[in-house]
Amino acid sequence: MTDAPAPTIKLLSGVSIPVLGLGTWPLDDDEAATAVEQAVSAGYRLFDTAENYGNEAGVGEGIRRSGIERDQVFITTKFNKQWHSVDGVRKAFEQSAARLGVEYIDLLLVHWPNPDQDRYVDAVKGLAALREEGLIRAIGVSNFKPAHLQRVLDEGLVPDVNQIQLDPRHTRAESRSFHAGHGIVTESWSPLGKGGDLLQDPAVDRLADKYGMTPAQIVLRWHLQLGLVAIPKSANPLRIKQNINLFGFELTPDEVESLSALDSGDADITDSDSFGH
Repeated sequence: MTDAPAPTIKLLSGVSIPVLGLGTWPLDDDEAATAVEQAVSAGYRLFDTAENYGNEAGVGEGIRRSGIERDQVFITTKFNKQWHSVDGVRKAFEQSAARLGVEYIDLLLVHWPNPDQDRYVDAVKGLAALREEGLIRAIGVSNFKPAHLQRVLDEGLVPDVNQIQLDPRHTRAESRSFHAGHGIVTESWSPLGKGGDLLQDPAVDRLADKYGMTPAQIVLRWHLQLGLVAIPKSANPLRIKQNINLFGFELTPDEVESLSALDSGDADITDSDSFGH
């Protein structure tokens, strides 16, 4: 039995993206195919992969195994820095679409800005051209700082989405404010904390006890109430089902703020001025 899909929000391009999806890093093709098939049954309609993850074929296989119609799922993938040119983005799209086994991609992202090679603006121009042709439905970036985004905006280009590392200990307030000011949706990667002990934090545990939910459900609910799109990764069937079961309760404004107060700044966020692929 398939559970009810997550609600959606509308992007600048006019297409709607589910507010919660399945992240797939670092699953291999076989693991990704199994997780995606299970996730469709649990109600997921947003699936996030990347060239760099090496599992696009598995994500596509999982969608096909599930039997769901292509237009009922929202597929996101990302490309590496070697494709940062108008023509390069087209090649990246063609290769990702072939691995996924699809004719179009819902959201294609520049994975990292790689400012050292200074070609990310051309990459976004390439995305805009693909959207004009209907090969992709929405355009986006990942790990862009406001300064990177401003250069894109100065060219008259507005991404639909910026996917960044974000959780209650890394609330990324400056980036979220910048995005909101330009109609860009903020999508959270590693929304449950990047291998840390966020889910054991007393502030999270107290709310989990109060609502009878898992710590992960509490943190994901925080993302949704901030207007974010979250893509938690799991290959565990139970957690896959739990992570999307977020719509029968709501945190109070004070409780949302209590989680935001866990913010420790951006010191341990990977610096996209110096890292990228």
